[in-house]
Amino acid sequence: MIAGVAAAFAAFGGWVALRHYAPGDSGGDAIALLMTQTMTDHAGEPFAMSSLRGRVLVLNFWATWCSPCVEEMPELAELHREIAARNGSVVGIGVDSAQNIAEFSRKTPYPYPLLVAGMSGIELARGFGNKIGALPFTVLVSAQGQVVGRTMGRIRLGELRERVRTLL
Repeated sequence: MIAGVAAAFAAFGGWVALRHYAPGDSGGDAIALLMTQTMTDHAGEPFAMSSLRGRVLVLNFWATWCSPCVEEMPELAELHREIAARNGSVVGIGVDSAQNIAEFSRKTPYPYPLLVAGMSGIELARGFGNKIGALPFTVLVSAQGQVVGRTMGRIRLGELRERVRTLL
């Protein structure tokens, strides 16, 4: 009897954790807000997000101090090289300082834009359904501007690649 009660509480706790930590629904407002923004890139140059309108986007929220974020960047670079000529883009949205992102980029350049959002990037990620502000967080956006996928934590390149290919 005690084991049954313990199992029921464990199952309930798992359900609560899953609901709390799983990405939630994001409204279309997040895309609209994103497309109105101009962020600076790793070199300090302005980057208008509206220039990406009509492309399949892999938005990756990351930080230089986030080990899983840095570990997945070579895979995201590989994906970007595969999709850039086919109306797709990977975009790194850095939840970090401009100085840290610039220094990181000098040491390890990547073929996709590394943009500086600072701490406001966390609020932007929340708009896309990241309720707890965890990193890395990746959002897949169709060319029509619809959020079609979200990944909390490190990406699985094979799965992401297949999802992106169906949208191109």
